[in-house]
Amino acid sequence: MVDRQRVRIRFRKEGDLRLTGHLDLLRLFERLFRRAELKLRMSEGFHPKPKISFPSALALGVRGLDEVMELELTEAASADELLGRLAPQCPEGLVITDVVLLPADAKKAQVQHLVYEIRVPEDRQAETRSSVEELSTASSRPIKREGREEPIDVCESLASIQLDGDVLRFSLKTTRTASVRPRDILAELGLGGLEDEGFYLTRTAVQIAPLTEKSELS
Repeated sequence: MVDRQRVRIRFRKEGDLRLTGHLDLLRLFERLFRRAELKLRMSEGFHPKPKISFPSALALGVRGLDEVMELELTEAASADELLGRLAPQCPEGLVITDVVLLPADAKKAQVQHLVYEIRVPEDRQAETRSSVEELSTASSRPIKREGREEPIDVCESLASIQLDGDVLRFSLKTTRTASVRPRDILAELGLGGLEDEGFYLTRTAVQIAPLTEKSELS
């Protein structure tokens, strides 16, 4: 009798759904699983909650093309069966792209890199290209964050950045200190108001550490 099936799901969050906050997204998934008649495993204690986790919550207003969530079920099912039961229940803007069963001893997903992109209007590309070059060659770029005494160094988290045509792409790596946010990068490039002009950020990838050989499924 299986009472703990761990699952990793990759999904897309697009359209108007990108304006849904993280807590509302969590509730959406809970309803989705109920409609698919799949029983989520609950935490213990006085206020049990579904065992659902997101390695990196997506900021409000950002489109996600390769998001990751992990959960636990109280029943066994194949990856194909889960996908077949969940996909028809997804609202517009939510697409489940992959379902993987995890071994019980697998570690929780550890984020290595987060990849973003945003279009840059033609009249700001030359200035942006210069700012990108300056930032990519800087050894340190500290910024202040409200509620935090110590500054955060943008360069510690910035793994790569480039302006490819009219698309700005950059990758952020995880660090032991406070994480740099994608909008911090836009602000450093003088593009802080770009989203107010009708452009929006897209997270194209959530890259996580691979399963160890010991934990990989056969």
